[in-house]
Amino acid sequence: MAEKKSQATPIFVYQGLDRKGIKIKGEIPARNLALAKVMLRKQGINVQNLREKRKNILKNIMRKGVSSLDITIFVRQLATMMKAGVPLVQGFEIVAESLENEAMRKVVYGIKTEVEGGNTFAGALRKYPQHFDNLFCSLVESGEQSGSLETMLDRVAVYKEKSELLKQKIKKAIKYPIAVILVAIGVTIFLMVKVIPVFQEIFTSFGSELPAFTKLVINMSKWMQSYWVILIIFMVCVFFAFSEAKKRSKKFRDRIDQLSLKLPIFGTLIYKAIIARYCRTLATTFAAGVPLIDALESTAGATNNVIFEEAVMKIRENVSTGQQLNFAMRQTERFPAMAIQMVAIGEESGALDHMLDKVATHFENEVDHAVDGLTSLMEPMIMVILGILVGGLVVAMYLPIFQLGSVVG
Repeated sequence: MAEKKSQATPIFVYQGLDRKGIKIKGEIPARNLALAKVMLRKQGINVQNLREKRKNILKNIMRKGVSSLDITIFVRQLATMMKAGVPLVQGFEIVAESLENEAMRKVVYGIKTEVEGGNTFAGALRKYPQHFDNLFCSLVESGEQSGSLETMLDRVAVYKEKSELLKQKIKKAIKYPIAVILVAIGVTIFLMVKVIPVFQEIFTSFGSELPAFTKLVINMSKWMQSYWVILIIFMVCVFFAFSEAKKRSKKFRDRIDQLSLKLPIFGTLIYKAIIARYCRTLATTFAAGVPLIDALESTAGATNNVIFEEAVMKIRENVSTGQQLNFAMRQTERFPAMAIQMVAIGEESGALDHMLDKVATHFENEVDHAVDGLTSLMEPMIMVILGILVGGLVVAMYLPIFQLGSVVG
């Protein structure tokens, strides 16, 4: 029985005619082919073709692990189930069957087993610390203790969705230029290794002195023809060394966090994203009834930057001595004036979570606009880089031809 539960509900692809005789096609989840036919007939669809959807093996191989997006989808679906009045354990069953990621499905069934065995939902989540951090577990625990788990799950779902959206925006801003630059480097290496040697043979037959720029490019091409494999291996080794150093060395990660805030163009974007995360996390935890001092401790780790993590812990220390949050934030000199003023208003009016939520929304919108602006700005910059790399090689190869033409003329 347990083996059966670990499998997702099959998806069937159908083609047919609706009640008006219009051709339609789509997908429907069902236990088996016969049940899928019955369900489609009930919807008034005259089935012409029905087959089980083939599983994408490559996709399954690529998605072995559990991503933050999988967690976000899980929380949102579970929150929706509970809002509809579905019991928690049954909600786990329904959500697990709808998940495509096998690893995430196993996690959900594991949580379900724990809860059925008498463990709390938060306790079950803590069995999977690699997927559910302390903040997540604390919010769920707060919801269970206050008897408002349904409301709390909805808040957590909104928080995860906002965080995931913010993360995707940052990735969008960074991935685009990196991808184009890597393609440009690849094209340059190809031209150096395969195309320029052909021109070199032609120039040798001229028997005349080549321009200095052309000589430079030919020498670079000769070097690359001899060492291009070593060059690629070196680049791959640098990438893996960087990844390992970031994974293993806290000092290295801290240095990267410091430098990231000083980057031209990207530094401002990262700063705004950190402020948005800080405000969104603090608003969610404080609204959940978590004491401010405990909420600040959870928020420190959620900033994902050592500079702000230290600043938030300093704020926590000051708040624990009786200082107001807005004063503590001002003393760190890390937060924008607008955020501090809104927090001050929130503290005075007794609506701190509401004001923090507004600040978070503001900076999330700022990040959104910055990403759009950055994309527009990067396009001409990338064209310039491509022009210098590829155009420079083309000019170097045609200079001797132009020189020869002027001599003949």
